[in-house]
This record gives sequence, structure tokens and C-alpha cells, in this order.
Amino acid sequence: MPTSSAPAASRRLLDLLSLLQTRRDWPGAVLSERLHVSPRTLRRDIDRLRDLGYPITATKGPDGGYRLGAGTRLPPLLFDDDQAVALTIALRTAVVSGAGIEEAAGRALVTLSQVLPARLRARVDGFDVTPVAHTEGDGRPADPRALLAIGAAIRTREELRFDYRTPGRPEDHEPLRPPRQVQPHHLVARAGRWYLVAWDPGRQDWRVHRVDRMTVRSPNGPRFTPRELPGGDVASFLAARFKGAQDTGAWPCRADVVIGLPPGRVLPFIGDGIVLATEPDRCRVRVGSWSWAGLAAWLLRFDADIEVVDCPALRRAFAVAATRSARAAGGEDTDAAG
Repeated sequence: MPTSSAPAASRRLLDLLSLLQTRRDWPGAVLSERLHVSPRTLRRDIDRLRDLGYPITATKGPDGGYRLGAGTRLPPLLFDDDQAVALTIALRTAVVSGAGIEEAAGRALVTLSQVLPARLRARVDGFDVTPVAHTEGDGRPADPRALLAIGAAIRTREELRFDYRTPGRPEDHEPLRPPRQVQPHHLVARAGRWYLVAWDPGRQDWRVHRVDRMTVRSPNGPRFTPRELPGGDVASFLAARFKGAQDTGAWPCRADVVIGLPPGRVLPFIGDGIVLATEPDRCRVRVGSWSWAGLAAWLLRFDADIEVVDCPALRRAFAVAATRSARAAGGEDTDAAG
């Protein structure tokens, strides 16, 4: 009697494993029918998977069948194309995540890359992650298809066309606008969000777009010659843009103040500011913010006397804050005093 070839038997094992992963319990008769094999061949294939380390248990009853459970060791894994691409993206992100798993993620990425088919490797080769250390803010999920399309446009140096959703406005209320078209340069992960850093030829300026608000259009635009990013460092450039500056990492509003606290009590909370020790119980601090009001509010967190050094704009911001604070303190609520 003829027997199945080895490649056919291997494909059947993969099909069987794929089915077992899609639902908790499978009646044996249904599996046999789906795989077009006899119950005896099915039992033999189940035994082969068990030999490979897959914990498959038999279920009893009139519709007795099989269940794939959790085991004590990791068996060979099976992924479809979309899962393999998603796993590659996740591993590349993990390598630069700063979560303490970079080395293990790097080894896993090498292992996966060695067996990734050429058709899938072409999809992920253009996806490059630029890490930017930051720990605040919440994240929104970005469409993996958008990430791949942006990465491919960066790699091939083709202009990217996309629609951009207005923050806080439902998609079905978006006004009709022509798609944006930019020259994509960097895809950046920051604070759980993905950002595209691109040159906008229409505005003749650099722009930063959140990927979760983008709907990429096809086809791409013409090829372009990449420009040099201001400062040459995407991390510094992006940090500057989030500070409200244009091309450098400097805050748009900067000032020197003297805080009535020892330097050791100020230094852990100063962020990217500079602390200069002046006296044992006082220190001079050079700090910045995106606005003068924001800088005044930030300095008031120290709950200490503050002396502004030659900065009229910051003094005015403190005066406004004092007026508003006085109005807030003059309310009718006296529970705290009672």
C-alpha cells in the first residue's frame, strides 16, 4: 500500500498543529475529516507531535478528541506570515526598549531572521527602530501595516502619501482634505508611541507625525534624495520638537533662579537642568520649559523660596501665578481651616 511522502507528512503535521492552536478542543472525527486522513493516521500524527514536545491530551466522551495544552518545555513553534512579521517587529522594538530584555530579544531576533523566508524578509527589512528614552505619557496602538509601509518608504527613499486624523475628532467627522505627501526619514519609538520624522516639501519644513493618526495611501510618491536632519541626531531633534524648539535641544524659555534648598535636595528632581552649589542651604539652578507659565509652575513644586536672576519674563509669570493663586485661596471653602 502506498505511503505518504515525507514532505506531505510534514505539511500534514503543520496543518494539524495549526488547527489545534485555533480552538480549545477538537473532536477526533472532525480533525480526521479536516485533514482527510483516517483516525489511525490522526493518532499517529498526534504521537509525532507529542514526541516533538507538544503537550496534546486526549479528551474522553462520545465526541472524544484532542486538546493542546501548556507544557514544561518549549516545542518548535509554527507561525503564519502575518505572525512572523509581527514577531519580528516586536523583537526589533524590544531590542531598544530599555526593559532589560535587550540581549535575549536580540538573540531571538537573530534566530528568527535566519529562518525567515525571503518574501517576508523583504517586508521587514525596511522597518528600523530608533530608540528615544522617555518614560512618560500613554501609548496608542499603531497599525502594523502602516509601520511596514513607512519603513519600506524610508528604505526605498520614496515620498509617502497619507491621510492624517485630527486629534480628538472622530474619523467619520473628518473633513475631506487632499492626502499629505512627505519625504520620510526616521521611524521613532517614544513613550509607547510611534512617530514619523519627515521633510514636508509643501511647507519647506521638518514635521513630526504620530503614526497612530496616519492612514497610509498607495502608491508612494516619487523618489527623493534624503536631506540631513538638523543636528544630525534624530533623538535630539525629536526631543527639541517636543520642547517647542526648532532645531536644537534647548528649551524656548530658559532662566536662572536661586532655590532656598541644599543642592542635594534639588539635584534628583532637576531633569535636564543644571545645579550650581552656592551655599550649603541654597543653590543656583538653570532650567527651561516650553513656556514661562510652565516654568514658574514647575519651580513652585520645590516648596521653597525662589529668587529669579535677571529674567523679567519669568518674574511676570510668577506674578500671574500669584494673582491666580490668591483668587483660588479666597474661596468660601473653610473646611480645611476648621
